[in-house]
Amino acid sequence: MNPAEVPGAVERIWLKRVRRGPMDPRPSASLVAGEGIVGDANRGRSQRQVTLIEAELWQQLAEELGPAVDPVMRRANLLVRGLSLADSRLRTLAIGPCRLRVMGETRPCRLMEETLPGLQAALDPAWRGGVYAVVLTGGTIQLGDPVGWAD
Repeated sequence: MNPAEVPGAVERIWLKRVRRGPMDPRPSASLVAGEGIVGDANRGRSQRQVTLIEAELWQQLAEELGPAVDPVMRRANLLVRGLSLADSRLRTLAIGPCRLRVMGETRPCRLMEETLPGLQAALDPAWRGGVYAVVLTGGTIQLGDPVGWAD
């Protein structure tokens, strides 16, 4: 990927130690091909190896629902800026040295509503809940790494 063509960057990284557990912020994460993120509770779980959300959509949500909206509430692994994830099923995403294949849209669940009333409904339309992906090429990613489409 040509750096001049890279539209986005990794803004935040979170790992989930246990299912339904807290999301821990990290400056970096190690991704393993076919498995996911080292130390994350979802590692090795089918096609939801890595979940991603868009920073720009979270800014819109804060305008709609108020300043209490924090992207960590979505419980995704990565917050990226400068790249639309909508309608990206089966596209290949380059993040630093890694490649991920987007497998689908992450639908909001009732846990979003428990976190903040109105959040589940606000995340429901048009891919606002982000995407889930499998790791094709592993490596270490860190805050600020470039993010762009590799296909």
